[in-house]
Amino acid sequence: MITVLALAVLPAIILIYYTYTQDKLQREPVKNLVKAFFFGWLSVFASLCISIPSMSLGLFPAEINTLGDAVRTAFLGAAVPEETAKLFMLWLFLRKCRDFDERMDGIVYAVCVGMGFAAFENIEYVFAAGSAWVTTGIGRSLTAIPGHFAFAVIMGYYYSLNHFDKYRAPYAGLKMWLYPVLAHGIYDSIAMYAQVSPELSGVISLTILLGCFWALKKAQKRMTKHLIADSYDLRHGIDQQ
Repeated sequence: MITVLALAVLPAIILIYYTYTQDKLQREPVKNLVKAFFFGWLSVFASLCISIPSMSLGLFPAEINTLGDAVRTAFLGAAVPEETAKLFMLWLFLRKCRDFDERMDGIVYAVCVGMGFAAFENIEYVFAAGSAWVTTGIGRSLTAIPGHFAFAVIMGYYYSLNHFDKYRAPYAGLKMWLYPVLAHGIYDSIAMYAQVSPELSGVISLTILLGCFWALKKAQKRMTKHLIADSYDLRHGIDQQ
């Protein structure tokens, strides 16, 4: 039991710690990270409040038989409800958070929320895998968890732009929702299509791995950009609040 939980949750914790250490100017209180992580857990249930009615209305199918089914399910059954729920929980957490005083903080807290969601989801998948829990856990550690991490960095990056730099990023408020949804939807569309064309599963798996690697590199660049901007403000005594 403990080993299974560790395999499911540890990758998310590692990525939170990595993001925390990247915040080199003024690191956030650990209690805030824990709180944001559990806000991410709550986002799982919030997402179900969107996805279940959507399925009842027939917006996406219960079974995937075609590429169109995969795309509809990926976006309307996963990307839209999950990223909307995560963004809502991030806003709910940050709206009165006094420690949210640097651009990098938005990424740190978004990652905590995103990894909270991913850890909860990972527990479900690993336990449901039965005897294949090891391969399932390792596979998701290389794909799904980094995917959620990349979506979270995108969300946090634009959330901070919207909060601190709205004058030079007028569409950041839209992008902090739209871009994670697009990235998540494309990722899931590719992954779900493997259910329709199992003969392409090897190519699809390689595509996902390469995509995750590319997304992680982009995530690092976004963190660096916010760190540079925060450092500039600190050196010039610019109050970000």
